[in-house]
Formats: sequence, structure tokens, C-alpha cells
Amino acid sequence: MVKAESSKDAESNGIKAHTNGAPANYELPWVEKYRPVFLDDIVGNSETVERLKIIARDGNMPHMIISGMPGIGKTTSILCLARQLLGDAYKEAVLELNASDERGIDVVRNRIKGFAQKKVTLPPGRHKIVILDEADSMTSGAQQALRRTMEIYASTTRFAFACNMSNKIIEPLQSRCAILRYSRLTDGQVVKRLYQIAKAEGVEYTDDGIAALVFSAEGDMRQAINNLQSTHSGFGLVSGDNVFRVVDSPHPVKVQAMIKSCQEQKIDDALDSLKELWNLGYSSHDIITTMFKVTKTMPSLSEHSKLEFVREIGFTHMRILEGVQTYLQLAGCVAKLCRLNMKPQLFATPKNA
Repeated sequence: MVKAESSKDAESNGIKAHTNGAPANYELPWVEKYRPVFLDDIVGNSETVERLKIIARDGNMPHMIISGMPGIGKTTSILCLARQLLGDAYKEAVLELNASDERGIDVVRNRIKGFAQKKVTLPPGRHKIVILDEADSMTSGAQQALRRTMEIYASTTRFAFACNMSNKIIEPLQSRCAILRYSRLTDGQVVKRLYQIAKAEGVEYTDDGIAALVFSAEGDMRQAINNLQSTHSGFGLVSGDNVFRVVDSPHPVKVQAMIKSCQEQKIDDALDSLKELWNLGYSSHDIITTMFKVTKTMPSLSEHSKLEFVREIGFTHMRILEGVQTYLQLAGCVAKLCRLNMKPQLFATPKNA
């Protein structure tokens, strides 16, 4: 097998594109084009990836559940592990099913069971692999039907589940699997990968453009790369303003100005900023989540103010998620933020003489 191109090589030489047999003039999404092929190339979660490398070396893969946020490399890790374990037999010895496939009880009883019974020539000590992506969206009945299948065919077939929340997998399946948890990627890891892809594709970018990609992605590598490609295709230059046009979320600078007005108790200025964002067509959810992200990282806010601001924003976010998505909710939130730094005496009821 070809040795993995490591991340260090990628940093110095530019990372290797995988075209998967596409025509020369066909532009693959960069997420697929630069998807890691070997475990050495996976960004972040180094301790968990090291455990997968040991499994790849020893060859005895247990049933496993990988859980974590979207876009941090769960499915890619399983595919890389399968590729390194099975080599040339990868295509016929791996069954991959995700949320877009029908995964009811009938599929478990027929398709998965049929695959488990299929005879495949594999290297000694290797097993066929069933990959169930987004397994937390499988029905409880389908998960129950998997229990016996996993036990009966354990000698020839191993199961790998990828999910956002492992508690959505029923307890009997969890007890049969090794559970690996992936944490969100750090901003530094996302930036490093974006620089590699930008260099490989000859993308023009500014520092604030890369910062905007990281801010909007929140540790989701897939979203960061998609936004990089979309901005490059749409505008040519990856700058902060262009990124926020593509992402279509409120510009943090405008939201920061609004929060600053709240901090300085300038209710009229804060409401004017809010009205401007509202008139641009942003939803209540977009505005309140950007307010949260900006408040978290705003250096001019004291710790106490930051805690109180996040608390009020959290309550408003909860009401918006419950369905009350009006401008009035956001205006009420802004008014409460302005009130937090005002002296309590200003709100005391005047006593009659």
C-alpha cells in the first residue's frame, strides 16, 4: 500500500488532492478533494487517532462508536481506518449506510444481514466493516434489530457507528462497542488546514478573511472549507466582508457595536443597530447566536458583565427556539442588556411625600 502523506509533509509541500477518477475539467467540492485518505492526515483529536492507528496496525478492530460535533472527521476517520485495514479489498468488504439511506428494520434484517453473510477474501485477521453514519437518527426498532446481528456475525463483520450524540444509541449497542469521543477542532487547527488548501488552490485571501471563516465555522472543518470554496468562487478574494456575504450571517462588527451600545447604556443606538440587522433580513436565530459568539470574545466586557449578558442572551435564545421569533423579543433582550449596567436607583419607585 502507498504510505500515508503526513500532515507535516502536507504543510511544507501543499496537500495532495484526491480526484477519485473525475474528469480533468470537473471541479470537485474541496471537502471531497482534500478529504484525508490515511489516518496520518486527519487534523486534531490526536489521542483518539493514535488509538485508531494501533487498531490499524494490529488488525483487530472492535465494534466502535465515534461521537462528536459535525464536521470534525468522524466518518473520515472510520473510512481511513477501513482503507488501511482492508487495502485492495476495501470496496467489496465495506458497507456504508448514512441518513439518506433507508435504515429501518427491513434493511437491518436483509441488506446488513446479507452483507454479513457474504463471502469476501480478506487478509488474515481482517473483518468486513459495516459503517453506519449518523447512527443517532436510526429508529429504536432498527437499533434493536442490530443487537443479535452484531453478535452472530462478530467473527466476520465489525460495526462502526458515527453519531453526534452517543446517548441516542440504545444502551445494549453501546455496551457492545468501544466508544471514542471527538472534541471540536481548535481555531489553530482549522486555520492551518485552510492555509494548506488556499495555497494548493492558489486562493487570494486576507487575514481577516481567514479569521471570518474560523469565526463562522466554530470548529466545523467541513463548513470552513465549504465557505472558503464558496467565497473564492463567488468573489475571487477571500476577505472578511465577502465571507460574511457568503455565510449570510450578521457581521460581527455590527453586532459588536450593538453590544457596546448596551454596555454604555445607549438604548437608542443599540435599538438602531438591531433594527438595521433586522431590516437586512436576518432571522432572530441568526442575530441571537451571533450576539452570543461576539459577547463571548469581546475584550472590553468585564467578567461580571459577560456572565450577565450571556445569561440574558441565553434566555432570549431559548424563547426564540420555542417559536417566539419576533423583533420584540430581540428588542426586549437589548433593553435588558442596557439595564444590567445601570444603577438600580434609577428604577426605584419614587416615594410619595
